[in-house]
Amino acid sequence: MKIADFTAPLAARFESLAPREKLMVVAASALVGVALVWWIAFAPALRVLRGAEAQHRTLDAQEQRMSTLQAQARAMQSQPRQGQEEALRRLELAIRQQLATSARYSIQGDRVSVTLTNVASETISQWLAQARVDAHALPAEAKLQRNPAGTWDGTLVLVLPPQ
Repeated sequence: MKIADFTAPLAARFESLAPREKLMVVAASALVGVALVWWIAFAPALRVLRGAEAQHRTLDAQEQRMSTLQAQARAMQSQPRQGQEEALRRLELAIRQQLATSARYSIQGDRVSVTLTNVASETISQWLAQARVDAHALPAEAKLQRNPAGTWDGTLVLVLPPQ
């Protein structure tokens, strides 16, 4: 079957309509056509355009964070290699400087367990950053609980770089 077989009866029916009815059929067809073009072409594009600013801000923040991490990684790579003894010395110094009497630590091979008592979250964050940069120590385990005073108690296990 050809397309003409389907359209011929419709064309004949259209020609038999009064001029006013023809105008209404053409207007209705145009309205349906415009609606289809809107739903298929314009609405999805406008939806993407509306969300683009928020997505752009999110991506900018991610890019900034990645740039910061990249700079930290380059800074760490540029530092001379240090042995486990030097890393341990720097970690002990960071514990004394940042945590003072609110932390006790024990050493088991390349792992250092640090027990914290009443330490503010900002202090923990700053100390972990210093331990990572200075001693190349990486957190392996964390068991922390917030106490009623709003500070933290618990244990952190850090892994020192291999010898």
